Amino acid sequence: MTGNTHSAIRGRGIAGLVSILMIVAGDLIFKPLSALLVLLWARLSGTPVADLGFRRPANWPRTILLGTVAGIALKFLMKAIVMPLLGAPALNEAYQFLRANSAALLGMLYAIIGGAGVGEETLFRGFFFERLRKFLGEHTWATVVIVGATSVVFGLAHLPDQGWPGVQQAIIVGAVYGAMYATTRSLSLPIGTHIVFDLTAVWMIYNGLEARIAGAVLR
Repeated sequence: MTGNTHSAIRGRGIAGLVSILMIVAGDLIFKPLSALLVLLWARLSGTPVADLGFRRPANWPRTILLGTVAGIALKFLMKAIVMPLLGAPALNEAYQFLRANSAALLGMLYAIIGGAGVGEETLFRGFFFERLRKFLGEHTWATVVIVGATSVVFGLAHLPDQGWPGVQQAIIVGAVYGAMYATTRSLSLPIGTHIVFDLTAVWMIYNGLEARIAGAVLR
């Protein structure tokens, strides 16, 4: 592929816009597809995958531990304090089918790891950060804008299945994932935190603990 084609796909013109829309459409159709399309875009555009956050963390055990602790703590914080303060219902109605439903766990595990963890973080943090940095630069103010903008888009992506409470939660946790990515320049920590956050949410729903945890602090 020629340098002109590389530049067109990475540029601000029609080819660049179409490539972005195709990747977003892939996320809407089948979430893991967005990650594959981002990697394809990187290859076709000559973009190093390191620019999309695919970097090895300096310390794998520390990253895994931090992601696990952060994911669990963040979910409990959101469920017990933040969402009740926002007036959200105690139960996430969209996923009540998981309650005591062992048969649904395998499919949900795939969705969490492949779709939410890898797929969404590759798109909303890796790809969108790379694209927006090309327009806004890497100044501190630009990073703040990028974290905010990607968090809002990430939140709105949860509107169809989880309603406004899901949007509110996703904007907040998206900002956390975005701050992690902006700080580390690696997707490892946000992916790990995202996966553990969602697994903790499933654990709460499966065991019927949502209402109890939601009312544990703010009664």
